[in-house]
Amino acid sequence: MTGLTTLLIPFGVILFSLAVHESAHAWSAARFGDRTAERLGRISLNPVRHIDPIGTLLLPIVAMTAGAPIIGWAKPVPVDPHNLKRPRQDFLYIAAAGPASNIVLAVIASVVMSVAPVTPIDVAGVSVPVWAIAGAAFDINILLAVFNMVPIPPLDGGNVLAGLLPEALAEPFDRLLRPWGFVLLYALLLTGVLGDIIMPAHAALSELLIL
Repeated sequence: MTGLTTLLIPFGVILFSLAVHESAHAWSAARFGDRTAERLGRISLNPVRHIDPIGTLLLPIVAMTAGAPIIGWAKPVPVDPHNLKRPRQDFLYIAAAGPASNIVLAVIASVVMSVAPVTPIDVAGVSVPVWAIAGAAFDINILLAVFNMVPIPPLDGGNVLAGLLPEALAEPFDRLLRPWGFVLLYALLLTGVLGDIIMPAHAALSELLIL
């Protein structure tokens, strides 16, 4: 594979994986009664509908060129809790749907690697083994699942934790952390602490899901 192809494969994988992730949020919200995201066209595998300039483009590109773990996020799916029958419980499931979709993609990639390890396909005019694409999909989707389950709002893990906490604790947790969530994430990222948090979980989950 050429150097360009080795960049195009993970970039294409993360665009697709984030589109699936956000579509899972939007689809589950619609199933629980809130069609806000569905009306906005967010149940779509078209990455353009979900792009966040920093989380979907800049951060993955910087990570790929620096050889760092590829993580990212897309434009958040809007959810109106007033349309949910059981707002706290339903929102928890909606939040968990995104990381769950990445785990499903990782399992599919693991199956593909096990049954078609060397079958070549054409990517940008270059013959690339299927396992190269499946391997990138496996690794990136596990990273996305683990990263998004870090319990800091507005990541999915923060929303899941808020749904699990007693209501008396959930409200102050969300009120205190949500305004500073991205600042805290950037601080953890720049200091290397975020890697110390997610990489052991990534390794354990990879070991569990690889066939």
